[in-house]
Amino acid sequence: MRRTRRVKIVATLGPASASPDMIEKLFVAGVDMFRINMSHSRPPHDGPKKLHAAIRATEAKFGRPIGILCDLQGPKFRVGDMLGGMQDLKEGTTFRFDQTESEGGNGRCFLPHPQIFEAIEPGHVLLLDDGKIRMQVIDKGAHTIDAKVLVAGPLSSRKGVSMPDTILPISPLTEKDRVDLDFALRLGVDYVALSFVQRGDDVRVARKIIGGGAAIMSKIEKPSAITDLDDVIAQSDSLMVARGDLGVELPVERVPSLQKQITRKARAAGKPVVVATQMLESMISSPVPTRAEVSDVATAVFDGADAIMLSAESAVGKYPLEAIGMMNRIALEVEADPSYDAMVHATSTPPQATGSDAIAAAAHAVADTLKLSAIICYTATGSTALRVARERPGLPVIGLSPVVATGRKLSVVWGVHCVLTSDPENQADMVRKACRIALEEEFTKPGEGVIVIAGMPLGSPGATNMMRIVFIDENGRPVAEGG
Repeated sequence: MRRTRRVKIVATLGPASASPDMIEKLFVAGVDMFRINMSHSRPPHDGPKKLHAAIRATEAKFGRPIGILCDLQGPKFRVGDMLGGMQDLKEGTTFRFDQTESEGGNGRCFLPHPQIFEAIEPGHVLLLDDGKIRMQVIDKGAHTIDAKVLVAGPLSSRKGVSMPDTILPISPLTEKDRVDLDFALRLGVDYVALSFVQRGDDVRVARKIIGGGAAIMSKIEKPSAITDLDDVIAQSDSLMVARGDLGVELPVERVPSLQKQITRKARAAGKPVVVATQMLESMISSPVPTRAEVSDVATAVFDGADAIMLSAESAVGKYPLEAIGMMNRIALEVEADPSYDAMVHATSTPPQATGSDAIAAAAHAVADTLKLSAIICYTATGSTALRVARERPGLPVIGLSPVVATGRKLSVVWGVHCVLTSDPENQADMVRKACRIALEEEFTKPGEGVIVIAGMPLGSPGATNMMRIVFIDENGRPVAEGG
C-alpha cells in the first residue's frame, strides 16, 4: 500500500460510504484518513462506533496506519420559528430580534441565544441563511437587537445566524460536543476537529479537556480566528482551512488568499494543514468534476498543504470512489509537474533554532546534494517526522515508529509513509532495519543511498540529534555509511 504522492487525502464518511466494503475500497483508492462528522450523531453513537470498527479492520487487513478524525459540531445559532414558516424581508427596513418565545412575523423574530445579545454591538453585521440575508445592527437593548436589512430575501424558520464581527463569550464545546468528545476519546480517535474556534484561548480550553487523548485540529472558519491566527496555530496540533463557513462570514474573494496565508503559517510552524470544503463539489451528482474544481485542488497541492479533504462528495455523493480516484490523479499530476518543487518552496520556511530542526534541515540538504532516495526517521511521538516533512523534501520520507497512535497521527502529514516497527536494539540494528524496510517498501534500490535520522539514546522523544548516510546492497544491508 505504498502511496507515491506526498499530499494526503481525507474523506468524510456518510450514507454513501459507511459500509465496511466501501471503506476498504476508499482506502485502496487513496484515502489516508477518514473523517467522522458528529453533527448528526446522538448517543449511543452506534453509527460512529461501526465506522470506527470498519476503519480499524481495514487498517489491520492492510497493515498500514489509518487516521480517524472526529469532527465536533460546535455551537449553532438559529432564529426561532416563523408564522407560516417564512417572512419576506425588504431591503432598507428595520428588523428586530428579541427573546420573546413566540412565532416571528411583522418585522421581528425570536433569537434564542442570550450570548448574542450580550456581545453584539451597533455596527456589527448579522448574516442569515448562509449569508443570503445581510443586516447591520443599528441599536441594541438588554433583550432586543434592531438591524437594518442590507441584502433582502425570505427568512424561514430555524435558519442559521452568523456574526462575523462579534466575539461571543462562549466555549467552542457545547454540551453535545462534550458528550460526543467523551465517546470519541473512549473509542480511540486520532484527531478531534474543533469547530467555532475564535481565538487561541478556545484551543487551550479544549486542551484541558482532551489532554493527550487525541490531537486537536482547529478549524479556521471565523474572522476572529484569522485575527488571532498565530496563537491559534501555536495552541493547535493541526489546522483545517474550513472554506465553507469562512466564505460565509468573510467576502468570498478573500478566501483564496486566506487559504494561502493559513497554509504558509501552519507549514512554518510545522503543523499539518488540511484544505477542505467544496473541492470536487459537482461530483456529488456527476462522475466528473468541473475544470475549476480540478484547478482548485491543484492549487492546494501546489501550495504545499499536507492534505486535501472531501466532504459531501464521499459522504452522500453518488460517486465516492470516483471522487477519491480523481483527487488522487490530480495530486499525482501536480507533483509530477516540473514547477512543483519550486512552487512548494516559493515560501521560505527557515528552521527553528533547535538542534532537532537543524538536523531535519540538514537531512534535506544532504539528501538533495547526494541524490539519495529516501529520508528515514525513527520517531516515537511523530515530532521528528513532522520536522522533516516541514522541509518539504523532494524525496520520500519514511517514518519508523513502534507506536501505532503515532503512525495514525502521521497519516495526515505531507510526504510521510509510516511503517510500524519495534525499536532497534542499538545503532547498528537501527541502520540495518532502516535499510531493509526502505528496500522492502520499494523506496530505494540496491546501490542507492538513504539518510537515517533519530534521537539518541533511542526512544528519547523530541531529541532528534543523529544523522547517518547509508548505501544499500541487494539484500537490504548497509554496505557503506557516513555520519
